[in-house]
Amino acid sequence: MYTMDRKIEKKRWTPKKIAYIAAAVLFGAFAVYSLVFANNKSKLNVEADKITVSTVSKAAFTEFIPVTGVVQPLKTIRLDAIEGGYVTRKYMEGGNMVKKGDTILQLQNHRLMMDFVNRETEMYRLINDLQNTRLRLRQDRFTLRRTLATLDFQINQAKDLYERNKALVKDKLISEQEFFKFKNDYEQLVRQREIEVESQKFQEMNAVTQIQQLEGTLARTARNQKMMQDNLSNLYVKAPVAGQLSSIDVEVGTNINVGQNLGQIDDLHGFKMNAQIDEHYISRIFLGLKGEFEFDGKTYELSVSKIYPEVRNGRFAVDMVFVKGTPEGIKRGQSSPVRLELGKAASATLLATGGFFSTTGGNWVYVLEGDGKRATKRNITLGRKNPEFYEVLEGLQVGEKVITSSYENFGDNEVLVLDK
Repeated sequence: MYTMDRKIEKKRWTPKKIAYIAAAVLFGAFAVYSLVFANNKSKLNVEADKITVSTVSKAAFTEFIPVTGVVQPLKTIRLDAIEGGYVTRKYMEGGNMVKKGDTILQLQNHRLMMDFVNRETEMYRLINDLQNTRLRLRQDRFTLRRTLATLDFQINQAKDLYERNKALVKDKLISEQEFFKFKNDYEQLVRQREIEVESQKFQEMNAVTQIQQLEGTLARTARNQKMMQDNLSNLYVKAPVAGQLSSIDVEVGTNINVGQNLGQIDDLHGFKMNAQIDEHYISRIFLGLKGEFEFDGKTYELSVSKIYPEVRNGRFAVDMVFVKGTPEGIKRGQSSPVRLELGKAASATLLATGGFFSTTGGNWVYVLEGDGKRATKRNITLGRKNPEFYEVLEGLQVGEKVITSSYENFGDNEVLVLDK
């Protein structure tokens, strides 16, 4: 039986061909993914145990600066030389307790002693002149009385002759020439008395003026003498108050100038804290600003009571008093760290301080991903700072973990891979 051969059609989509096409599509897709979606960021492997990771938190933020406070007496009295001289005796050493009025040093000043003696001699001369002037005034008064008594007697006699001869001349018993002689004698004595009285008044007024001037000069001299006597007493340097003579910086034989500081006395009835602060904060420090420090396991509150505006070596000083009483047992000269607040506490997002800031300036950080195996760069914005935390303004959420240790060895890599 004859059969006719049938043409077999070749299949277009064989399994082998489909497999090749699928492989090509997958390879193309992988290439596209690698080009478009894959993470091409630079990476660096770091050891997890050599970095510090901090968690972003939400808490009250208080801006403060740490300063070192030194315990000082609440009141310190400087011992300054009122008069100059050289030290002839030293009664007390630094550290001794003194009572008000106790003698600490004795000075000697020969010039001052000579001035005092000369002024004393001048005062005695003025006293003598005043006494002589008063005596002369009394003598002049007695002389006037004696002179007036003589003149009054002579006037009475002349008047009697004048009156009697006045009647005789009318009766022409005596000549007019003789009468005029008696009359002239009488009138001359009257005029002489008037002149004597006026002369004595002038002399007395002059003497009174001299006495007043002498009394004024004597009073001024006496006051000066008293001042010089006080100056001599100032050669004995005495304690103005009771307390501790904390320092006395001179020795026997030392030459002391007027106004020179000799030491100081500490009033031990109270203490304060003195602190040096960087001049950067001078505009933010004001009276009443709060601070706190720890002593003997307890926290004590302080308040700024005085600000010294003078800046030395980039720092200025403040005094702080204890708000609730001086801690028991605290001693002069002790130092302690003080947290000085620059503002009131307010709720904020916080990030712990660390070495990262020196590299990034606070503009970006490495933030850990959810699995904690990788950390990526992220831009952030920081605000205020205290020694413990930065205030986070943008870029971080509460609970996120951030590498806060130094970034010095991380270079410009954008991703850190943490090796456990």
